[in-house]
Amino acid sequence: MFDIAVVLLVLTALLAYANHRFIGLPGTIGVMAIALILSFALIGLDKLGLGQLHDYEVSLLESIDFSDVLMQGMLSVLLFAGAMHVDLSELRAYRWQVGLLAVVGTVVSTLIVGFALWWFLPLVGIELSLIHCLVFGALISPTDPIAVMGILKSAKAPKNLELVISGESLFNDGVGVVLFSMLLGTIALGTPPTVTQAGTLLLHEAGGGIVFGLVLGYVTFRLLKSIDNYKVEVLLTLAAVLGGYLLATRLHVSGPLAMVIAGLVIGNHGRALAMSDKTRAHLDMFWELLDEILNTVLFVLIGMEALVIPYSPSVGVAAIAAVVITLVARLLAVGAPVALFNTRFNLPRGSWQVLTWGGLRGGISVALALSLPLSTERNVVLALTYAVVVFSILVQGLTIGKIARRATRMAP
Repeated sequence: MFDIAVVLLVLTALLAYANHRFIGLPGTIGVMAIALILSFALIGLDKLGLGQLHDYEVSLLESIDFSDVLMQGMLSVLLFAGAMHVDLSELRAYRWQVGLLAVVGTVVSTLIVGFALWWFLPLVGIELSLIHCLVFGALISPTDPIAVMGILKSAKAPKNLELVISGESLFNDGVGVVLFSMLLGTIALGTPPTVTQAGTLLLHEAGGGIVFGLVLGYVTFRLLKSIDNYKVEVLLTLAAVLGGYLLATRLHVSGPLAMVIAGLVIGNHGRALAMSDKTRAHLDMFWELLDEILNTVLFVLIGMEALVIPYSPSVGVAAIAAVVITLVARLLAVGAPVALFNTRFNLPRGSWQVLTWGGLRGGISVALALSLPLSTERNVVLALTYAVVVFSILVQGLTIGKIARRATRMAP
């Protein structure tokens, strides 16, 4: 495992250098684009009989449990780091907007994507059960906070709009993971859960994650307040994140939601009441650097995954349809309500465009797809997921800045 980590870090550093020195795209998008191009080049060389590098990269990727690396490793750090920089006092003013978009929007989008895909796939000769289509809807509907917040840094959206987008993306992945778990349990058991069972699971997973995050954040806050040593305090936050996420999984509560809540508590009350200026500066620098490194490695991994995604002509057509369906579902579930009730949402007039086009998908969706049991259905879901994620990051991610600037001009 150490050798794999070294290879990934060296490759990520070289790609980040190449992007910064010669290409100039936003960091995460640039390294992913280069990794994707290199993957396609290796596929081409393999077709020409020069498959040594292709075979090495495939063996490297197959030795990495992408789902485990992201869901049990990177995700806790990335979510905590993102939540630390959200101003809770500002977010509180938009709490019902964030809650509505994160919960209702994710559920509605899951249903739209699932049923639309179930209707379309037979037209191109692909059979996928309704439950698997809904599983795809659940894993692709939440926006990825890692991708979203990375792009928002350079998009220069209005402050209140940026706050709603980042808040929604931090919470809707927890909702999506719960929906995904429920649907996956249905596949395993062969029968759908009752309303009572579904409600109990939602309360335990989501509610338990929120409560656990509050407890974890408060305990860490008290420890930070009792000392003034930036080295120990940085170490305490790191231990809280990694140890807290591990404990959350053992308690079967939502680790992602727990990390978001803990990050909000420490990033707001902890930063204001439990840290000296010196500690605050070192803590921010540490988590920003860790966030940037892991974020870049994650996007390199996504680009490299192109080598092992199974595609065929019919799946290719289905992938294009999945991109369109996902965008339409995002428009109907999130964009349309904001456009129709703009004054109630208290956002600039063009916000529905940014919310629709800025709904980026990333590594979380890929990791959930990879966690499905091995089957023909998994291959189809994985291919569709990867197509949506790549389109989301490369196309939407590179153009969201223009849409955000247009929304700024339309702001009252």
